[in-house]
Amino acid sequence: MACTLLRRLACLGLLALSACTHSDFRPDYPRVPSTVLPVSPDAPLEAYASRVTVQHGTDSGLRLISDSNDALLARIALADRAKHSLDLQYYMFHSDATGGLLAQRLLAAADRGVRVRLLLDDLHVAGDDKVLRILDGHPNIQIRLFNPFMERSKGWFGMGKQFAGDFSRLNRRMHNKAFIADGAMAIVGGRNIGDEYFDANDSLNFRDLDVLAVGPVVAEVGQMFDRYWNSDQSYPIGAFHHRTPGPDELDQLRKTMAANARQFSQTNYAQSLVARVGDLAHEAPATDWAWGPTTYLADDPDKSNPEADSKDLHMAPQIRAWMDGAQQRLTLISPYFVPGDKGVAYLQGMRSRNVAVEVLTNSLASTDAGDVYVAYASYRVALLKAGVQLYELKPDAHAGRNSSHFFGSSSGSNSLHAKAMVVDAQHAFVGSMNLDPRSAHLNTEDGVIVDSPALAQALLAIFVDATKPVHSYQVLLDDKGSVYWEGKEPHEAVMRYNHAPETSWWRRFKVNAGGLLPIESLL
Repeated sequence: MACTLLRRLACLGLLALSACTHSDFRPDYPRVPSTVLPVSPDAPLEAYASRVTVQHGTDSGLRLISDSNDALLARIALADRAKHSLDLQYYMFHSDATGGLLAQRLLAAADRGVRVRLLLDDLHVAGDDKVLRILDGHPNIQIRLFNPFMERSKGWFGMGKQFAGDFSRLNRRMHNKAFIADGAMAIVGGRNIGDEYFDANDSLNFRDLDVLAVGPVVAEVGQMFDRYWNSDQSYPIGAFHHRTPGPDELDQLRKTMAANARQFSQTNYAQSLVARVGDLAHEAPATDWAWGPTTYLADDPDKSNPEADSKDLHMAPQIRAWMDGAQQRLTLISPYFVPGDKGVAYLQGMRSRNVAVEVLTNSLASTDAGDVYVAYASYRVALLKAGVQLYELKPDAHAGRNSSHFFGSSSGSNSLHAKAMVVDAQHAFVGSMNLDPRSAHLNTEDGVIVDSPALAQALLAIFVDATKPVHSYQVLLDDKGSVYWEGKEPHEAVMRYNHAPETSWWRRFKVNAGGLLPIESLL
């Protein structure tokens, strides 16, 4: 999800507020370093990983997780099977039905002796951290907050005051997503933890992608997790409170979580997952994995420190160098796509070398960030004139008879949230990085690059399905250089639209008015 709160703060002029705050922060609170636990052969996950990787040398194995239900089940399975350690790093971890279920599985893992480290960006935690503080009281659970707000009040005014006094720091957020179990398997990709990422929200669900990884790349993910965990920007959650929750509060939370899990198990959503649990119990053979040389990329945690930040801490130059190798085809999937003048020039250069360039992003009707959409729209004509193919996902794109699992089964509105790239149908990237200024210059991001035709082809199959006229609008130019859209409904002819489809004039007016604000560098 785009950092909508940050942009709204800028738009509302909260920088003019007083910077005076009250802080409960305890600077003398102990911050003890820790590292990933050594991989142990007695862990079932490690035993399985060893069996499937033994014939693949230094290559890593990846399984693309395009189905939102599978994404939740995979995380639950890792939490339930972990024997020694679980390390989680997320931008958002909601306390809703699926987030509560996963938290309950983490607590159960800690109860059986698993060390759990949970690193969260503080933007969506500040002022709402009671449950996290109680969990942190468990002897096997440690929780840290990245780039925190020193005042723990929730609300626009309290957060606005802090942004006013420390905007250059607080404007930078940890957008990484990683889930590591026993140092043997890891999940990396675009999904946060919450109902809308697992197709469990009644109104809006994000269409996203992750990869489950085994092999050498898992150690790379763990090493970078340690760098974030032990960085100067990470603080134990206990440092922000003077009262430590007691064991009785943890006992009560354990009972509440168990009751909520039982209640959740009776929902139609949970019942639909039960039949698939058997698939997770079955160990997939090595042939079910996509194998190839794999590199884990992540921004250095110091990117979040405006006083220490420099270009050599960024992963974006490595991504660009990788994209430079495209000879035939460059496929981009980004929910928030703001190329800027430099990005347009780069893609124009690709086209001048006869490299086909195709982009899937959100339509105005499907996006949750209208200000990002209007910024992207300002570059559309130049991209289309260069021959870049643009597609915008429909909000009502749902799985049909011949559609991929990417679209899920919910009846609510859809919004694209996946971040992926494919070069020449051979090389693939899946991660947290959007193609916008915020991901490039402000937030920290992560992801994996793999040289694997199998994974690249799997991503291209999703792209081809997602860009069908029933699922997306193709953006085109008429003979006068004006933008129009083409799309269709099932069993109907292709239709042409001269303004953003499925939007009201008021919606278009609002986003266009917002586009007058000089905030593109914050998007």
